[in-house]
Amino acid sequence: MTGLAINIPSVVAEVEAAFARYETALVTNDVATLDELFHDAPTTIRYGITENLYGYGEIAAFRAGRPSVGLARTIERTVITTYGADMATASTLFRRPTAPGMIGRQMQTWMRTPAGWRVVAAHVSVIPDPDAGPPPASAP
Repeated sequence: MTGLAINIPSVVAEVEAAFARYETALVTNDVATLDELFHDAPTTIRYGITENLYGYGEIAAFRAGRPSVGLARTIERTVITTYGADMATASTLFRRPTAPGMIGRQMQTWMRTPAGWRVVAAHVSVIPDPDAGPPPASAP
């Protein structure tokens, strides 16, 4: 053990609030809030479904040009884990009505900054939903 406190309740609550704010901004395409919640640094990275973004500038440019349709989703099995008072991870699964039979996976690393909690690394991917069973057979 390193002595690092895991899941201090007050810190978990702070990150849960930041994560909820991010989720609302994501599905409503609130680009200003999404930009605010990513750490403004060249070391911030976001791997998306179709893009690899290095640095805050690339992430902000992606957000500015992203289509604002089809953003609705439901999330499930969200796990927030904090490490000490200043670092955390947020992991969640998501489903979109526009992608039946698929499940998305999102992981974020959050860091406390003087401006508040900010994402410093993120990864999003989509795979066939292992719980959905085999895809329907196509007609001959």
